[in-house]
Amino acid sequence: MHATGKSAGELSVGGPSVRGMTDAIVVEGLVKRYGATTALDGVDLTVAEGSVLGLLGPNGAGKTTVVRTLATLLAPDAGRVEVLGLDVGRGADQVRAAIGLTGQYAAVDEYLTGYENLEMVGRLYRLGKAESRRRAGELLERFDLTDAANRPAKTYSGGMRRRLDIAASLINRPRVLFLDEPTTGLDPRSRLAMWEFIAELADGGTTILLTTQYLEEADRLADRMVVIDRGRVIARGTADELKAQVGGQRLELTVTDAAVLPGMVERLRPLAVDEPNVGDQGRRLSLPVSGGAEVLVEALRRLDGGTAQIVDVGLRRPDLDDVFLALTGRAAEEVAADDPTAEPATTGGAR
Repeated sequence: MHATGKSAGELSVGGPSVRGMTDAIVVEGLVKRYGATTALDGVDLTVAEGSVLGLLGPNGAGKTTVVRTLATLLAPDAGRVEVLGLDVGRGADQVRAAIGLTGQYAAVDEYLTGYENLEMVGRLYRLGKAESRRRAGELLERFDLTDAANRPAKTYSGGMRRRLDIAASLINRPRVLFLDEPTTGLDPRSRLAMWEFIAELADGGTTILLTTQYLEEADRLADRMVVIDRGRVIARGTADELKAQVGGQRLELTVTDAAVLPGMVERLRPLAVDEPNVGDQGRRLSLPVSGGAEVLVEALRRLDGGTAQIVDVGLRRPDLDDVFLALTGRAAEEVAADDPTAEPATTGGAR
């Protein structure tokens, strides 16, 4: 996980976090409505300069609406929203000049080459012809797109378009970068390379707000995290602090036949410290327990005679998936119907 040693807010969920002198992003009491639907209902968060904040929550929670508001693409209905000390309404032009944005969907011109796409964005930022071309060449090389630089973007694969889109958001060397699910569509190798690059940016002083559905991504990159659900902040802290809210070990087992699981649950219930969770069409059990290997031994003893039905069993620590389930009652990837916040975000501060 990237670490800067700078605090991005307090753990309290009940009110705005205490901000310091180096906060690059300040959001207090942010409200955004779409007609009768309240997409954001009093969101508070801060991001320290040079740090990475992971903004997490199920689809439909309001993450993209937060990003679009910070990037000046949406006007807040209430609240205080500042980037680099600038109000996103009154100082919108100055904010756009200092930020980069990559939305959920790649926003590139299909009929321009990769090189032309990046040069165009540089010119829109008024970098000048020579500097725009130089930056385009640097970023094409950095994102392994040099061989495809002179091909129309419509010939690119989905992963290549994504890399080009992220490259475009960096053309002006932004002080603050908004990454809305930046590795969607990337293969595992490209995703790992992107993680390394994001960490390098933060180490170099870039402030990053990252939304993601890949919980491993947030775990690895974010200094701190804010979890929102239904437009409200429900938790904040480091990955370890959030996991600590869920509790200790999980006894997990998978059976061949869903019909045997209810009986196993009853036999194992005395070992549980909280309610068991049954998933995977009734074939998988996750049981919060206290203790280590001795709990696993005792569980197998209690199931003696039915172990032939078990195809997998073990103990593991809670991860961010467990955090989502515990805090929201939903998995991170669960899609909310009629989500007003799921509009594609325009990419790039000046595009």
